Amino acid sequence: MAGDKIPTLHSLEQPEKFKDVLKRDRGDDCLGCKIVGNGVFMGLGAYSYFSGMSQLQQQEAKILQSKSMFGMRSRKAGIVGISATFFLMGLWRATK
Repeated sequence: MAGDKIPTLHSLEQPEKFKDVLKRDRGDDCLGCKIVGNGVFMGLGAYSYFSGMSQLQQQEAKILQSKSMFGMRSRKAGIVGISATFFLMGLWRATK
């Protein structure tokens, strides 16, 4: 305790820098955890794309008959958006 420096009241009143808090809070993952997490997100993106497009092709006639406000284009865009988000989350997971 003798070597510890007591912080001043002025330094305690100032908020900590957000980047410093994030650096301390960030946990270091092992390589295996990064690979598995990366693979799960990328695999989920690929699965959601291929299964979503397959199901959309199977239901295309019903969708066109229903004359819904959301046609094939918007549904395909939704599937691509969801699968791209999962895939990009996997890339982000691999780099961070």
